[in-house]
Amino acid sequence: MERGTAARGRFAGAVAGAEAIEIKATIPDRQVAEALKRFRMTTGNDEERFIYFFDTPGLDLLGAGMIARARRVVGGDHDCTVKLRPVDPKDVAPKWRKFRDFKIEVDASESGLVKSASFSMPVKKGLIKRVVAGKQPIAKLYGAEQEAFLVGMAGHAIDFAGLAVLGPLTARRWEFKDPACPWPITAELWKRGDGKQLMELSIKAPIAQTAVAVGGFMALLAEVGVERDRSPQTKTRWALGHYAAKLARPRARAAASKKRA
Repeated sequence: MERGTAARGRFAGAVAGAEAIEIKATIPDRQVAEALKRFRMTTGNDEERFIYFFDTPGLDLLGAGMIARARRVVGGDHDCTVKLRPVDPKDVAPKWRKFRDFKIEVDASESGLVKSASFSMPVKKGLIKRVVAGKQPIAKLYGAEQEAFLVGMAGHAIDFAGLAVLGPLTARRWEFKDPACPWPITAELWKRGDGKQLMELSIKAPIAQTAVAVGGFMALLAEVGVERDRSPQTKTRWALGHYAAKLARPRARAAASKKRA
């Protein structure tokens, strides 16, 4: 009884101020086919997306806990997002919560619980393609409210002109229900330019259900035989690391050539 009370206390402190919790588990590449089969995920019932990130070649934004992202949804709406992680909800001004696509959540994974704040806004169709092609600046994707949010939280504006386009990630997304899980399950399968892929399974639950949701979801994955990656990394870091390395290689060759000259 005392151990349970202590656990609830630890969870309560870790999630205080957040509106929901998202519990995530990454699936090893060798288990992706089995997961697709187990949960009946096919190309006929998925949502196709193209995802782009914007950061410096040295991933300075990611290092500062910032993520700038844009998504093209095939046959659906497009959007752009700025995200800060970690955050203290007490530091977030109440005015931002009035926006429909602003949220403070707890991201739960094998490595622990982290609070994040994200602010998404719709993007006109065609704009992401023009930005990626270099016909429009990256700053055109983001609204004045998103920039003001970043300034208020980080204390400075993002220099969008100094960012590079990292991507695209091709993504397939599914939302479904499973009889063994009381929460809807979301699955995302990301593929990089080098052909490597990463799958993430997740559920969202109200903050009050944190303890039971974390334990229950992980138990479900073990029960159905889907192996969790014991040394997981976030999809974002996995993706950005690859594309940043691609940017670095020609820069390194140019520097070496200049040095020899």
